[in-house]
Amino acid sequence: MKDEYVSLPLVKNEAKEQFELTVDGYTAFIVYKEKGTKTYLIHTEAPPELEGKGVATALIEKTLAYLEEHHHTLVPLCPLVAAYIKRHPDWERIVDPSVKND
Repeated sequence: MKDEYVSLPLVKNEAKEQFELTVDGYTAFIVYKEKGTKTYLIHTEAPPELEGKGVATALIEKTLAYLEEHHHTLVPLCPLVAAYIKRHPDWERIVDPSVKND
């Protein structure tokens, strides 16, 4: 994650069921659903103004850290999150056992 994003807070917007990261007044988000301690990450989106700046990666990293800190397991339905896990297999430690590893 780029240093400029480290101190930015991750917001868990429970009303909208999304994790949010706001950069320069624009908000990137990951839509989620929770069932107990199992969290499904469904869709990641960044506004065009933030594309190509590493914001989505920072958002994913912060969300995964949040899930781990809160003892949640992950079901990565979002292709971006699944690709991130594939590139960073150390995060497989929080992937829910019900998810088949390919």
